Amino acid sequence: MGSIEGIITGFQTAFNIESILFVMLGVFAGTIIGMLPGLGPISAIAVMIPMTFGMDPSVALIMMAGVYYGAIFGGSTSAILLNAPGVSGTVATAFDGYPMAQQGKAGKALAIAAISSFVGGTVSVILLMLLAPILSSVAISFGPPAYFALMVLGLTAIASLSEGSTIKALISAVAGFMVVTIGIDPQSGTQRYTFGNVNLLEGLDFLVIALGLFALAEVCTLVLKRKDQSFRNLHNIGSLKLTKKDFKEMSGPMSRQSFLGFLIGVLPGAGATIASFIAYISEKKIAKNPEEFGKGSVKGLAAPETANNAATSGAFVPLLSLGIPGSGTTAVMLGAFLVLGVQPGPMLMTERPEIFWGVIASMYIGNIFLLILNLPLIPYFAKVLKIPRPLLISLVIIFSMIGVYAVSFNTFDLYMLLLFGVIGFIMRLFAFPAPPFILAFILGGMLEQSLRQSLTISNGDLMIFLTNPISSALLILSLLSFVFPLIGQIRKRKG
Repeated sequence: MGSIEGIITGFQTAFNIESILFVMLGVFAGTIIGMLPGLGPISAIAVMIPMTFGMDPSVALIMMAGVYYGAIFGGSTSAILLNAPGVSGTVATAFDGYPMAQQGKAGKALAIAAISSFVGGTVSVILLMLLAPILSSVAISFGPPAYFALMVLGLTAIASLSEGSTIKALISAVAGFMVVTIGIDPQSGTQRYTFGNVNLLEGLDFLVIALGLFALAEVCTLVLKRKDQSFRNLHNIGSLKLTKKDFKEMSGPMSRQSFLGFLIGVLPGAGATIASFIAYISEKKIAKNPEEFGKGSVKGLAAPETANNAATSGAFVPLLSLGIPGSGTTAVMLGAFLVLGVQPGPMLMTERPEIFWGVIASMYIGNIFLLILNLPLIPYFAKVLKIPRPLLISLVIIFSMIGVYAVSFNTFDLYMLLLFGVIGFIMRLFAFPAPPFILAFILGGMLEQSLRQSLTISNGDLMIFLTNPISSALLILSLLSFVFPLIGQIRKRKG
């Protein structure tokens, strides 16, 4: 079956009453789940697997796919309103989304997020339909050396995430690297920095660190600066209307990051979180006024929101074409496929075209429903900010604790959450930026794993990174990314 015939089959599967109803159910559930810290798409899909027994496999998988990208779509709401990212893919959204809410532009920020998410999701679905069979071979070609170089490229942007002092940004990143090494060494099985505590054997969960450094640190700031007039703007929702200037500023990031986010999502293991960070960093590097980022920039909000939704669709390329899960969520999706008697892989397109193309076609419908669902509800979402500050602070603490506890059901993680909340507040007091810490924590584990796998393959020969064409090209880009900002700083000093 050719691609055109497959697309027609997919739309025939997706455009029936049953499929449309379950897409609506999936994206609505995903949106609500995405808003609640900790209750991400992994938990939702895992809970839904037993509910799908007896359902048509194509309809069941369409619903679970809707939960997946609906959660990414909805996760931006709590990131913008409360500085508490609902899912890891929306951490970068908080960098400019929450400052906009502080300026009394919460409605505008939510509208930008909704439109950017829709554009990123829709463009990536078109690319998925056209390029899925081709890009599956590209995903295979990314071996450990290429992944290592990709992680290095991401880390060269740490200076871009600094809010002033580059030295402080690097110190913050080093702290992130130190934290990610806690736990059992994946290769040797030895314990690292666990101090004999069994609760640290599996390391620290990303959600504990993200909610601690952002949500609880913000709570501490609100409490200590409760008389500060600048926080009164949090009660102002502002207008939902976007001006021509806003659309003009959004157009560049949306067009660029739809493609970049999709391509990063195609790579197994990369996912929406890395895509959103790279999108934010790349837009800041090419911006004429990079100093606006982190202070409520339209571009700084549109870029990660576009990329994380584009990456969500891209993650289905290795899952559907190769049977390789690219993230924790798609790993659970793979389990759902197997439970329903469907084997993802190269033969899925020919043996079960209604499932392969039906899931892809349903994403068109899902993205439209998400936009229709979210835009009218923005005024109601934004009313969260009108809750009295003492009650709002209490709710943020409660939701953060429930979210962390729901992941592991371990009270030790609650103590870690409080610890990182204090660390985050101290970092704010001394102007140490949190984003480099988070970026180093995300990339550190993958960087170490890829480095070790590469050196195992080459028997310790570092030349493997230069002889591999993909890794050598990415390392050259990393070098240029590091050198060009230094040259610009030297020219400014001389001028």
